[in-house]
Amino acid sequence: MNYQTTVSVDEKSKETKRKKDDKVNNHKPTSAFIGASWSALLIGMASFCIGLWNADMLLNEKGYYFTILLFGLFSVISVQKAVRDRIEDIPVTDIYYSISWFTTVISIVLLVIGLWNADLLLSEKGFYGMSFLLSLFSAIAVQKNTRDVQVINRTSDDED
Repeated sequence: MNYQTTVSVDEKSKETKRKKDDKVNNHKPTSAFIGASWSALLIGMASFCIGLWNADMLLNEKGYYFTILLFGLFSVISVQKAVRDRIEDIPVTDIYYSISWFTTVISIVLLVIGLWNADLLLSEKGFYGMSFLLSLFSAIAVQKNTRDVQVINRTSDDED
């Protein structure tokens, strides 16, 4: 009976390791996705900033929109990190998690309020809104890819 228990434990251990390896391999981003994510982030940020540079608005208005862009990027990266940490059982306080989500929502609300009250053409407002959202989404993807690659590299280093 001892032999059967040992074999059974060894088989379960191997099966658990195989499932863990499959899970890690399923999260590995492709080079194309990593490149597309970085490209989208750079295009979104550059478009937003070039639009601000060329805009016929006061410098304080340009500063407001630029600050909202930076605030939004930091907020979504913080949300992605907090969500990922919780998935990986890394402690994240509820207050930090809540603040991350709150600041993300607030950055979007502040952009909407700013654009709503801005003396811009509707097409310009749409341009700023879309380049802002592209930047936020791609920042999340870049952060996720970075984290996935880091986990995979750490896992492969542990196996060696």
